[in-house]
Amino acid sequence: MVVPNKIFFTKGVGRHKERLASFEAALRDAGIEKYNLVYVSSIFPPNCKLISKEEGLKFLNPGEILHCVMARTENDERNRLAAASIGVAIPSDSAQYGYLSEHHSYGETDEVAGDYAEDLAASMLATTLGIEFDENLGWDEREKVYKMSEKIIKTKNITQSAEGKSGVWTTVIAAAVLITDGKQLITEDKLNKSESIAAETKQ
Repeated sequence: MVVPNKIFFTKGVGRHKERLASFEAALRDAGIEKYNLVYVSSIFPPNCKLISKEEGLKFLNPGEILHCVMARTENDERNRLAAASIGVAIPSDSAQYGYLSEHHSYGETDEVAGDYAEDLAASMLATTLGIEFDENLGWDEREKVYKMSEKIIKTKNITQSAEGKSGVWTTVIAAAVLITDGKQLITEDKLNKSESIAAETKQ
């Protein structure tokens, strides 16, 4: 079993007369167009290190199968605002998993869409950790409750928005990219070898 031990966030916007090409342009803007992307659900792995996009890309090779949580919104309507956002909530106990959320919307600014995604991720983690909160409170108030519990150490979001243009597809994306670097793979190889040696010794 391989569990990702690094994660980075990225975002991009692309425009083209063809819908698929606008998505490709957004991937290029985000720096992840060289990889075969596999979308996964929204768990921030235990003991996973948050790193920069620049550092994360150093671990990757063109054509590699890359797991990510992605938000994507697109339109070809003049002046229609589209937003894509990824929120994250990380527990203070690094051995505990956290949550990622995807939010896709129209008519929302970066701040509104980002706050919603961040709130969504934090609320999902809070229910897992047994933190009591009032769902009727606004995000700012709930964020204080989460932080005061000392069970959630960090929340953040990455958001991309852009206005559409008539006759041209505009695609916005935000993504959390999961990485398993060589160190973990080497550790697992050694573990497998150790298990094989132990089995042979018993025979």
